[in-house]
Amino acid sequence: MELTPSILSYIENHRKEAYELLLTLARIPAPSNQEEERAAFCKAWLEAQGCSGVYTDEALNVVWPVGDTGENPLLVVMAHSDVVFPDTSPLPLEIRDGRIYCPGVADDTANAVALMMAAKYIAEAGLQPKSMGLLLVVNAGEEGLGNLKGSRKIMADYGSRVREFISFDDMNCNGVSHAVGSRRYRVEVTTEGGHSFRDFGRPNAIACLSALITDLYAHPIPKLGRTTCNVGTIQGGTSVNTIAQQAEMLYEFRSDEREALAILEEQFQDALQRHRQEGVSITLTQVGDRPCAGDVDPDRMADLMTRASQAVERYYGRPVHFVSGSTDCNIPLSLGIPAVCVGCCFGSGAHTREEYVEIDSLLPGLKVAFDLILHHF
Repeated sequence: MELTPSILSYIENHRKEAYELLLTLARIPAPSNQEEERAAFCKAWLEAQGCSGVYTDEALNVVWPVGDTGENPLLVVMAHSDVVFPDTSPLPLEIRDGRIYCPGVADDTANAVALMMAAKYIAEAGLQPKSMGLLLVVNAGEEGLGNLKGSRKIMADYGSRVREFISFDDMNCNGVSHAVGSRRYRVEVTTEGGHSFRDFGRPNAIACLSALITDLYAHPIPKLGRTTCNVGTIQGGTSVNTIAQQAEMLYEFRSDEREALAILEEQFQDALQRHRQEGVSITLTQVGDRPCAGDVDPDRMADLMTRASQAVERYYGRPVHFVSGSTDCNIPLSLGIPAVCVGCCFGSGAHTREEYVEIDSLLPGLKVAFDLILHHF
């Protein structure tokens, strides 16, 4: 929908409040699976704006149902609270050159602020949606080993009633319309170990793990969609003069095609089995599983993509560039529910300590959020 002059005036009059909210929220630490402090702040802030019925669920999602009868279809709009950084003390923030620098400020704090400001407007105006209910969610667990826990919880609780799903989680007029699935594992190798000189010749856990990694990278990547694999971390050993008893890695493979994921899973398990048969002790723990898209109605999906793209183009002056990606949308898409991800800010440096958001991009981002959230009002 195109926003009315009165709504545009409201946004303009509250842009300073949104800016101050971003500066406050961005500093609050929120590592994946440790979002308690940020969730508590968001819940209290929404309640203070008059959002009645806000609750925090077991996954640490902060949820505000609007016009939810318990039976009607629902639009879910979410922006995630967690950041990739492990800090549990206030995150460092700096303002310079027209930018706000802070880890996680664009991914995804600025988007969460846009959602929260739209919630404030709905509460103050006493609005109720007409064609379907609305769930506004500041969700947990989108990043890394959060494993989409927040999105999973919402779909578990409301899935049969969700008709559309929008995630505010990107920047620079990029969007996601096709789910990249992934499997993530912790692989641990253990050996007898010993003294590097006296016991030389015994198996070294680091060497065994390295041989496994070499084999994994030697596998051909399926030529289906876009498919990748990666060893993200590796650690182990005790000292320079010790034959390592233990070594482990985090390994993932991704694809936007389910068949490719299945092929990589088979290759991975075959490699583990070969090395076990050679006497290597390997412990495998799955730490992440993000599904690819299921069968989504193409007409309903196209309609949602068009609506999202038009909102971004209307207020940023450029269309959305839709790509495949791994976002909260993976869960509804895997269930056949139309879902798109778009951003409400411009910035750069995502997932780095130098991450920033362009201050001038925040006002049009608020308009995009209001446009998409108020569509059914």
